[in-house]
Amino acid sequence: MGNAWWNLTLRFLLELAALLGLGIAGWHLSQGWWRWVLAFALPLVAAVLWGTFAVLNDPSRSGRAPVPVPGTVRLALELVILFGGAAGFYGAGRTTTGIVVALLIAISYAFSLDRLGWLLKQ
Repeated sequence: MGNAWWNLTLRFLLELAALLGLGIAGWHLSQGWWRWVLAFALPLVAAVLWGTFAVLNDPSRSGRAPVPVPGTVRLALELVILFGGAAGFYGAGRTTTGIVVALLIAISYAFSLDRLGWLLKQ
């Protein structure tokens, strides 16, 4: 079920929401010129980490892994970035958005038990 079109679409949108949430957090939780730095740096660092550290032969990706990591490390990275984005919305005062994003992340992973099992075996 993890590769169902609707879940892949939801997952992609949640990845984008996480980047946005991290950027909003960087903006709202800092002041002065740090706002600009963190609003761009937090999503950029998250995107680089997301694209760099992967499980070799992951069927939900191209199969390539610039820096191969165990499945548990990849899962932890995904959860930190996705829920970090939700927390970013929440911490910036967009409480409802943060809660909705967090619930959608949980729903997406609930329908991705096959992928979770695969990640934990790697």
